[in-house]
Amino acid sequence: MNICLELAHKGIGKTSPNPLVGCVVLNKDGEIISTGYHAKYGENHAERDALTKLPIGAAEGGTLYVNLEPCSHYGKTPPCVDLIIEHGIKRVVIGMRDPNPKVDGISKLREAGIEVVEGVMEDECKNLNEIFIVNQEEKRTFVAIKTATTLDGKIATSNGSSKWITSERARMEVRKIREKYDAILTSSVTVNSDNPIMQHSKKIILDRNLTTDAASTIYQQGEIFVFYDEKKTPKSAKNVTYIPTPVVDGALDVEFILKKLYEIGIMSVIVESGGKLNGAFLPYTDKIYNFIAPKIVGDNSAKSSFDYRKVFDINESEEFILSDVVKFLPDILLILHRK
Repeated sequence: MNICLELAHKGIGKTSPNPLVGCVVLNKDGEIISTGYHAKYGENHAERDALTKLPIGAAEGGTLYVNLEPCSHYGKTPPCVDLIIEHGIKRVVIGMRDPNPKVDGISKLREAGIEVVEGVMEDECKNLNEIFIVNQEEKRTFVAIKTATTLDGKIATSNGSSKWITSERARMEVRKIREKYDAILTSSVTVNSDNPIMQHSKKIILDRNLTTDAASTIYQQGEIFVFYDEKKTPKSAKNVTYIPTPVVDGALDVEFILKKLYEIGIMSVIVESGGKLNGAFLPYTDKIYNFIAPKIVGDNSAKSSFDYRKVFDINESEEFILSDVVKFLPDILLILHRK
């Protein structure tokens, strides 16, 4: 199953809205004879990738390992369950059940007389496909926030100085994290003040008053979606889709934005912005990547990573669970999930 997970990682950034899946096939003597993974949306699933490399009969009486329940319905490709049965596999070991209600591969395998073992390294398998699980079970876009702070939680000084809080090593890791998400989301304030590159295939800019310049660096690469006040009138720009948005309490409606993102097929976003936008998305956030540098600003007027409301009772705090701590010396990364 560890090998399945390693193989599945190869599909990061390429399989959405499909899950990340890896597969290992053993012959009846317990020897690995083939491996496969889901490399890209629309292409072969992991089981089909592994089994089509083998002649019929090579895996007869053998075992197939896969981190996600094999599909039993027609989609972009035929059902993987049918191919498993065709190859004479006698035992299938599964990491987790598929949250897609269309899938019932386990029942079909058992009906064919195949032994099924499920729940192997289930937590690790669910963690790998956390985005897919949220998409299927809650029918919404998965939201992550990335922030880089000092020890006292500051992302910039009071006059906006922020380059660089963390090290190049930490920033390299940020580029890898971005690959896991369908799109990066930021604000017009960040675009206008920092002129970031934010290289990605899809980028979302919340620009209520249409103040960003299409000549900005962020607009020069990728597909851009701009959410703006529905009462304004945007100019057309190459590779830019403008989406009129209701304004609630002086800000673009976050719930509308998330609903629209799901409708247009953006299954996951990573928010990279200032404290106000981070705060606006915090109630809808599934995961936080908080890079912390061993620095202290020591100025309460400096900008905080989350800044969006008045709180007088500490019990009103948004609560998260610390999932992991990773060292990127001299910095550390805290990974947190919604409690």
